[in-house]
Order: sequence, then structure tokens, then C-alpha cells
Amino acid sequence: MFILYAVLIGLAVGLALGGRLLAIGDLRVRWWPLIFVGFLTQVVLFSEQVSSVIGDAGPPLYIVSTLMVGVAILRNLAIPGMPLIVVGAVCNMTAILANDGYMPSTAEALAAIGKSTSTVYTNSALVEDPAFPWLIDRFVLPSWLPFTNVFSIGDVILGVGVAWLIVATMGRGRGTAGDPVSSPAGAVAR
Repeated sequence: MFILYAVLIGLAVGLALGGRLLAIGDLRVRWWPLIFVGFLTQVVLFSEQVSSVIGDAGPPLYIVSTLMVGVAILRNLAIPGMPLIVVGAVCNMTAILANDGYMPSTAEALAAIGKSTSTVYTNSALVEDPAFPWLIDRFVLPSWLPFTNVFSIGDVILGVGVAWLIVATMGRGRGTAGDPVSSPAGAVAR
């Protein structure tokens, strides 16, 4: 849920800077179906009904779905913010791969959101002596926020990249009449 807040911050900053919300529709993302399928897979994978059934298939499915999204993101590196998204994703994937397909979290962080060790596959798990402990989910969103959850430094970097992408894209819509970005027929692939 950390990315949701990055999206909301990006939209708010983009609007505050005079950006055009509809400019987001002009953004051309190559290989977007990989991103969609990868994220959809994770939403389904981490639902309690599915995660309780999949067992040991959880970690490989998580890795494959994340790699699908990563391939599409690499294909779009020219879009502002994407390089930071890649750095954040690499941080997270390093922790996940080094910890057998689980994103480790600290017991304190999980307790702060009312969770303990899980009996089903989840995106954050308590791992004894995790590899790359500085990359794990160790931070907690404030409890007064909806969808509070744990997050990592990789999530922060990724979130900054997402917000930057949104602000930069909305800023492209500030052009004048006749500008290919702001004219109705001017949906230009970037």
C-alpha cells in the first residue's frame, strides 16, 4: 500500500504545480500488460483465500510476477522517475531473492500493525536472521492512515520514483495551445 500513498502525493504535487491530470492519459508505457499482469498476480497471490492454498508455490510466483513488472519498467527507462523505480525495485528484489522468496520484516514492525508470523504466504514475513537486513520491511506507516503496512527503503525509493513520474507527466500538460502535448490530437509517445 506504500505505492498508493506515492501516487496520491504525486497527484497532489502535480496539481499544486499547475499540472494537468489528463496528461497522465498521454503517457505511453511500453509493455504495460506485463505490469498489469504482474501486479494483478500479486494482488491475487496475497489474498488470504489464495495464499492459504498455494503453499510452497508462493515465493516463486511472487518472484516471477515481480520480474515481469521489472522487465516492463526497464523497457520504459526514458520516462522520468523510472530510473528511481528500478533502484527501489532492485533493492526489494535483492532482499526477496536473498531470503528465499520472502520480504523479511522485523517483529517490531509487524507487531506495530497488529501482525505476527503468518500461516499463509504474504509479502512480508518474519525471517530469522535475514540477509541484507537494511533492505527489509522495517518501517511502519502511521496507524492513523488507512491501509497501514510495513515498508522498506526500497519501497521509499520506488515511491519517490512513482511520485516523480506522475508530477513530471502532469507537468507536460501545462503547454499552450498548439503544443503537441496540450492539443487534443497531440497525444505524443514519449
